Amino acid sequence: MKKCNWSYSAPLLALNLALNMAYGSFATAATLADNADEQQPEPAPAAAVKDQAIPEVVVTSQRRATKVQDIPIATTVLSGDQLKAQSVVRLADLQTASPALTVVDAGLVSSVNIRGIGLASGSPNVANGVATYVDGLFQPPLVSAASYYDIANVEILRGPQGTLVGNSSTGGAVLITTQNPRLSGMEGYAEAGFGSYNARNLQGAINVPLSDTLAIRLAGNHRTRDSYYTDHGVYHNTPGKLDENAGRFGLLWKPGKFQALLKIDDVERKSGGVVGKPVPGSANDFGASGGVFDLDYNSPTRFNERGLMNSLELKYELDNGVVLRSLSGYQDKKISAGYDQDMSARLSNYMDQIVRERESSQEFNLISPTTGRFNWILGAYFQQNTIDVTILQTSAGPQVNVDGKNKKRVTGLFAQTGYKLTDDLELQFGLRRSTFKATGEGGVFIGRGLPVFPAGGLQVADLTAAYEDSKPTGKLALNWKTDRNNLLYAFAARGYKPGNANSATTKFDPETVMNYELGWKSTMAEGRVRTQLDVFYNDYKNFQLDFLDTATGQNNPANLPPSTIKGIEGQIQAKLNGFGINAGFAYVDSKMGAISLVDVLSLPAGLLGPQCAAGTPSNPPICFNYGPYIYANQGGPNLMSPKLTYNLGIDYKFAFENGTSLTPRLNFSHIGDSYFYATYQPNSHVAARNLMSALLTLRHDDWTAELFVNNLADKRYVAGGSGTSLFYGAPREFGFRLNKEF
Repeated sequence: MKKCNWSYSAPLLALNLALNMAYGSFATAATLADNADEQQPEPAPAAAVKDQAIPEVVVTSQRRATKVQDIPIATTVLSGDQLKAQSVVRLADLQTASPALTVVDAGLVSSVNIRGIGLASGSPNVANGVATYVDGLFQPPLVSAASYYDIANVEILRGPQGTLVGNSSTGGAVLITTQNPRLSGMEGYAEAGFGSYNARNLQGAINVPLSDTLAIRLAGNHRTRDSYYTDHGVYHNTPGKLDENAGRFGLLWKPGKFQALLKIDDVERKSGGVVGKPVPGSANDFGASGGVFDLDYNSPTRFNERGLMNSLELKYELDNGVVLRSLSGYQDKKISAGYDQDMSARLSNYMDQIVRERESSQEFNLISPTTGRFNWILGAYFQQNTIDVTILQTSAGPQVNVDGKNKKRVTGLFAQTGYKLTDDLELQFGLRRSTFKATGEGGVFIGRGLPVFPAGGLQVADLTAAYEDSKPTGKLALNWKTDRNNLLYAFAARGYKPGNANSATTKFDPETVMNYELGWKSTMAEGRVRTQLDVFYNDYKNFQLDFLDTATGQNNPANLPPSTIKGIEGQIQAKLNGFGINAGFAYVDSKMGAISLVDVLSLPAGLLGPQCAAGTPSNPPICFNYGPYIYANQGGPNLMSPKLTYNLGIDYKFAFENGTSLTPRLNFSHIGDSYFYATYQPNSHVAARNLMSALLTLRHDDWTAELFVNNLADKRYVAGGSGTSLFYGAPREFGFRLNKEF
C-alpha cells in the first residue's frame, strides 16, 4: 500500500480518487464481463502502464527545457500530431483547440485576443497584444496566416507575460516551435493530400546528420485550394483562394558544450484578395447575389504575401552549468493587396495597398542551472522595425493617397529569479524594464494629379510624429509542488503594450494590465490524466482600438475606458485504455466603461473627409459633419471577448495484431457571442457558434492514411468584424491525407 500524502487538500484527494476509480472501471469492465467470479484483474506490467501514459511534453518558453505540468502559467500546448488531430492548420484554427482564445483574419492582419485582450487595429502604429513568436522571434502581425508544417509544438500562454516575453503581451503569447535538426539519424516524412474545393497539399521534411556534431533539416509545404466564394462582379475575382509555398532550412552544429542552430524560413502566399461582407445596416450594405459565399465586387482584388525569416541561436554551457545564450533574428515581410472597399457593385471604391515591414532583433541570456535553491535568468533584448505603407484609394471623388514610414525600437532588460523556501515551495520574482521609441513621417493627400489641387495633392493629415514611453513589468509568484504530481501556484503579474503617435497632434496611450491568478496543475492515474485549473482577475486599462478621427476623417487608434476581466479556465487530457480525451473551457466576465465615439457602421459610404468648420455644410471629401453620428454607449463587455468558450475531443484506438490501428476522432468547439465595435449595436454583434470536425486515421508501420471533415455540420457563421466588414468562417471541407515516415 502506498503511503498517504496528507499534503493534498481534501478536494485534490477527492478528484484524484474519482479519476483513479474511473480509470479502474475502464480497465476492468471487459474482464468482469467474462469472469464474473474474479474480483479484479491482474496488474498491468510496468511497460504497458508506461505505454498507456500521455507522452511528456517539454517546452522552452521559460528559456529552459521544462515539462508543461511544471510551468506555473495557464497554458495550452499542442504537439505536431495534436495539431493535426484537432484540425489546426494555421493560427486562426487555434481558437477551436484552446480556451479563451479568439482569432479573426481581418484582412491585412490577424486579430488575436486572449481573455479579451490583444490586437484590435490594422494600424502599423499598434503593437500586438498577444505576442506571437516563431522559433523565438517576435512576429509582426503581417504574413501571420501561413499554414503550419513540420511543427514540434505550439504553446498558448494565457495572461500577461511581462518578464520573459516583455511588451506586446498584455493578453498572452503564442509560441510556435518548428522541428530542429537532430544528430540521432536520418529521418523524415512525406505527405500528400487532396480534398474539396480542389484542395491539394504536398509537404515533407528530411533530417540528415552530416557528422557526429553536424546535422541539417529541410522541410517544405505546398498548398492550393479554390475559393469558397463566387464573385458575380465584372472582374470575377477569386478572393479567398489559396496558393501557398513555403520552405525551411535548419542547421545544427553541436561540438561539445557549444551549440549553434540556424533556421531560414521563406513563405509566399497568394489568396486572391481579402473576403469581406458589408455589416448589416451599414452604408455599404447593398446586398449581394445569392448567399453568404456570393459576392458582387466591381473592383479587382488581390492579396499577395511574402515573408523571409532568419534566426541564429548560439548556446554555450560553462563548467558550473550556467548557459550563455544569444538569439539573433532578421525578418522581411511584405503584403501587396487590392480591395473592393464597399464590397458591392453599387459604388466604385477601390483601395490599393502595399505594406513592407523589416525587423531586426537580438536577445542575450544568462541562464543558471536549477539544481540548487536559487535559480535565475538574466536577459537583454533589442528590436527594431521599419514599416513602409503606400495606399491609393479611389472613389467617385478625388483619389486619396497615404504615404507613410514608421520606425520602432524596443529595448528591454529583465531578470527572473526563483528561490526555494523549502524543497517544495518556491518564491519567484521577475522584473523587466522596457522602452519604446517610434517615429513617423508622411501624410494623407487628396486630389493628387488633378489640376484644381496642388501638384502632390492637398494634404489633409500630417503623419510626422515622434513618441516614446517606458514601463516596468514583472511577476511575483509562489509555486508549491505538493508532491511530484501536483503544482499549486499564485501570482500577481503586470503586462504592458506601448502607445504611439498617429500624427504630430494626436497619440494614444500604452495599455497596461494587472493580473492576479491562482492555478493548479495535476498528473493523475500514473500519467494517464493531466489537468489544469486557474482563476484570474485583470485590471485592464487603455485598450487600443481603431476609431474614426474627425480631425482627419481617417481611422486611427485611440484608447477605450478601463475594464475589469475575471474568469475561470480548465483543461484535461486523458488516455484510458484506448480512449483519448482532451477538453478545455473558459468563462470570462468583462466590463468596460462608457464612451462616446463616431458610429462608423452608420456613416454614409465613400470618402467623407475631416470635420467641417462650424457653420460649414458637409462637402465630402473636403469635409463632413460627424455630429449626428456620435454615439454614447453605456459600457459593455470587452470587445472580441466571448463569455464562454470550450472544446472537447475524443478518440478511440482500435489496435490489431499485425500492428495496424484504426482511430476515429471527433472534435467539438464552442465560441460564445461577442462584439467587435464599441457601440454594442446589433450590427456589431458576433453570434455564438458551435463547430465540429472528424478524423479517421489508419496506421500501419510507417504509413498513415487519414480521412477528415472540418465544419462537419456546414455551419454558416461570422468569425469577426472590422470597420464595416464582416468576415465569415470556412464552410464544410473534407479530404484525404497519406503520410509516410522514414
